[in-house]
Amino acid sequence: MAADLATHHQFPLPAILEYPSSTPPELVTQGAEGRLYKSTYLLPSIPCALKHRPPKPWRHPVLDARLTRHRILSEARILAKCRREGVPVPAVYAADEGAGWLMMEWVGGGPVRAAVSEWLRRRRDAERAAGRTGDAVVEGSGEADADLVALLRRIAAAVGLLHKVGIVHGDLTTSNMMLRPWARGEGAPANGDCIGIQGDGLLDGDIVIIDFGLASQSSSEEDRAVDLYVLERAFASTHPRAEKLFTTVLESVYREAFKQAPVVLKKLEDVRMRGRKRSMIG
Repeated sequence: MAADLATHHQFPLPAILEYPSSTPPELVTQGAEGRLYKSTYLLPSIPCALKHRPPKPWRHPVLDARLTRHRILSEARILAKCRREGVPVPAVYAADEGAGWLMMEWVGGGPVRAAVSEWLRRRRDAERAAGRTGDAVVEGSGEADADLVALLRRIAAAVGLLHKVGIVHGDLTTSNMMLRPWARGEGAPANGDCIGIQGDGLLDGDIVIIDFGLASQSSSEEDRAVDLYVLERAFASTHPRAEKLFTTVLESVYREAFKQAPVVLKKLEDVRMRGRKRSMIG
C-alpha cells in the first residue's frame, strides 16, 4: 500500500498516511514549512486535514526535531484553547509532534479571499452592463452591498474574539479564513445572521480561521495591532475596491469585542504610521 501511495505522490508521505485507507490522501497545498493533505479520520465519511512538517535537510537534525516538536505542540495547544473559548477554528483530532504532523477537522467551503474576489467581479460586471466604469469604491451603503457588509462584520467579530482570548494569529489574511456553508434549516449560523439578507448566497457561511502555524499567545496591544494591520494590508492589496469599507467595519465591530479593543485600535494608528513611513523611505 505504501509503495502504491508513493507512486501517486511527489513527496514522501508521513507514516500515518501510509496505513491502508479507503480514501487515498490528497496533497492540497505545500508551503515553505509544511504540506497539507486531505484524508479521513476513523471513518471514510469523516474528512480531515493533516498538516505535516517534514524534516528540513538544511537544519541540524537535533535543532530541526526540536523546532518541529515545538511548532506542532504550540499550534495544537492554541487551536484547543480557541475551541474551548468559542473561537471559530478547526477542531484538533490528533497530533504526533515526534513525527511532525497535526490532524484537524476538514473545513468545508472555500477561502474568504475567493468569495470576496468573485463578489467584486460580479459587481464590476453589473456596473459595466449598466454603462458605468465598474471601478467605483464599494461604500456599503446600498442594499446591494448588504451581503458584503455582513461578511465583513463576521470577520471582525471572529478576529475580535480571537484577540479577546489572548491569541495573535501572525498571518491574518482572507486566504486564512474559510467560509463554511450554513446548514439551512438546522438552526442559526454560528457567527453570522443570514435572516433578512437577500443575495445569491456567494458570501453566506460561517467564518473559520485557519493556519495557526505562526500564532502565539499574547495579550500585548502592540501584537494585536500588528495582527490587525497585517489583515488590513492583505485585504487592501487583494480587494482594493472595498478597502475603506473593510477598515470602517473592522474598527466598528472590533471595538465592541473586548474591553481593551479601543486601546488596540489606538495602537493600530501608530502601526499604520510606521508602515507609511517605511513605504515612503522604501
